[in-house]
Amino acid sequence: MLYSHIVKKKIRQTFDDVNNHRWDEAVAVVAPQVHHRVSGIHALAGERNDKEALRRWFQRLGRVQPNLRLRINNIWVNGWPGNTTVFVQWDGTATLLNGDAYVNRGLHVFTLRWGRVYRLEEFQDSQAAAHALSTQAAAGLKEAVADQIVS
Repeated sequence: MLYSHIVKKKIRQTFDDVNNHRWDEAVAVVAPQVHHRVSGIHALAGERNDKEALRRWFQRLGRVQPNLRLRINNIWVNGWPGNTTVFVQWDGTATLLNGDAYVNRGLHVFTLRWGRVYRLEEFQDSQAAAHALSTQAAAGLKEAVADQIVS
């Protein structure tokens, strides 16, 4: 139980780092050869296989959704330090550049080994994400429709 509590605390801190654009802190616990996947066909989708590409992805996230707030609803931890799976259910909200509200709900699935993130898959309403990004681009933020960051 103590291990689960520690993992939940670290996950909450990572989400807080993302909400506050602290990218270096957000990727500090990521393994050099991490696998990160976001479903959909948009500028934040795709697959990355290294820490530096994930850092660039986070930086893009901050630029295209500068006031995005992720609120954790539930965290489930399964396993032990050598192989841990963490599920995080969240709600994301933002105000787009045209004043519209953005709302999305999703699930992150983390694979941890000895405190390092080796795999992170994000499942969300990819159509809502794509629509928000096209809205941002129509308001002048062209990076919102840029090619995916992949590695």
